[in-house]
Amino acid sequence: MNENKSIFQSVLGVGNALVDIITLLENNTILEQFELPRGSMTLVDSELSKKIYNTVIPNKKELTTGGSVANSMRTFAGLGGSGGYLGKIGNDELGELFKNSFESKGIKTHLLYSEKDTGRVIGLVSPDSERTMATYLGAAAELIPSDFTKELFSGYQYLYMEGYLVFNHELIEAGVKLAKGAGLKIAIDLASYNVVEANLDFLKSLIRNYVDIVFANEEEAKSFTGKGPEEALEEIGGMCELAVVKIGKEGSLIKRGNEKVKVGIIPAKAIDTTGAGDNYAAGFLFGLTRNLNLDTCGKIAAIVSGKVVEVMGPNLLDNQWPGVLKAVQNLIAD
Repeated sequence: MNENKSIFQSVLGVGNALVDIITLLENNTILEQFELPRGSMTLVDSELSKKIYNTVIPNKKELTTGGSVANSMRTFAGLGGSGGYLGKIGNDELGELFKNSFESKGIKTHLLYSEKDTGRVIGLVSPDSERTMATYLGAAAELIPSDFTKELFSGYQYLYMEGYLVFNHELIEAGVKLAKGAGLKIAIDLASYNVVEANLDFLKSLIRNYVDIVFANEEEAKSFTGKGPEEALEEIGGMCELAVVKIGKEGSLIKRGNEKVKVGIIPAKAIDTTGAGDNYAAGFLFGLTRNLNLDTCGKIAAIVSGKVVEVMGPNLLDNQWPGVLKAVQNLIAD
């Protein structure tokens, strides 16, 4: 897509700058051993992270840049979107890997440095492709409210905040308030059902008062509303401008005002669901920044999320991109 990015809206992603270590499990014994709820994201300290890593060393692994919104911004840029990223890294090899990876994709980096090591996620993929994440935040957790400045939001029209940041209420409130004051639309992904459960009242207040766009999967939507997908969509959609509830193999439900759309999935042979939701958001935001209709936004999201589950890790492979870009271009042209 050889387009002039300057004519489209730009997205600033804010999240945990992490490096992912993805490993395939033969069974769920390791999850039980370390008391990691299957399918969840669990925060661990440096010592436990090292123990888990040492346990999975014999397994097949892949190393890549990660963090939920970081994954989204990589794919968003790959599609041709104009974007930037704010996060905090360590002054170490993993931090350098993260920075170089983003800049090579044309993403404007607003990276800050911490004395702690760069954060890392050990992604444990069960035989049925479900992923469980053990996250050591390290430097990523050192983001503070004063890291947000009015100047940071200049040139951006959307702020995409990582749901995992809601553990730090003061931080995320500072970010959305400044961004809203600068005229940006605010988007957030609900991240994980256990994150929602632990921060329910805060999330509801945040979304009602500041958030324009909410992404949630079926479990997260149920944790947030106590309802099934369609009823949850109605409730969330009544709290913000645009709501998306992803329902796995059934596709996704989208609501903006009185407009509702259901979008299906593309055929895919899933081997790892890591990053599926992140890539969905990337595709959807790409469509929004080009003022495409909701159905087209959802279909672009379905293409990239459907393709990423066919590979290990949260990012599309280089050899997948030509087919993805062609499919998206054909969709936009229709």
